[in-house]
Amino acid sequence: MGFTEKQEALVNSSYESFKQNLPHYSVLFYTIILEKAPAAKDMFSFLKDTAGVQDSPKLQAHAVKVFGLVRDSAVQLRAKGEVVLGDATLGVIHIQKGVVDPHFVVVKEALLKTIKEAAGDKWSNELSTAWEVAYDGLATAIKKTMN
Repeated sequence: MGFTEKQEALVNSSYESFKQNLPHYSVLFYTIILEKAPAAKDMFSFLKDTAGVQDSPKLQAHAVKVFGLVRDSAVQLRAKGEVVLGDATLGVIHIQKGVVDPHFVVVKEALLKTIKEAAGDKWSNELSTAWEVAYDGLATAIKKTMN
């Protein structure tokens, strides 16, 4: 069974909830990542020389990019059944930053926890699964370009 219209709608609506309080959810997302993988801090140029996760335009821009790519993956999965990267440099960037498989797991966990908070009482197993499948599609596409 492919990615459904309902799953795509769930991802899209919760993405909009995320964007409504972008400063808060951006900080939350990166805070969760660094709680799980403190050494990952140096992988993000906008966090490298900071004491911790602080709201900044670069932090927000990167968070919107990450969550937006997952949302776009949901759209592609629904339309084509697969995710094709629009930015072929994503694999190279991830290699340069030293990203390995466990990092994708940490980011997925942080993404789901952030969306759970953004979705509030609309959070459900169905919503979680939709984001997980979309994220996994994106991660698979990035990993293919890393090899």
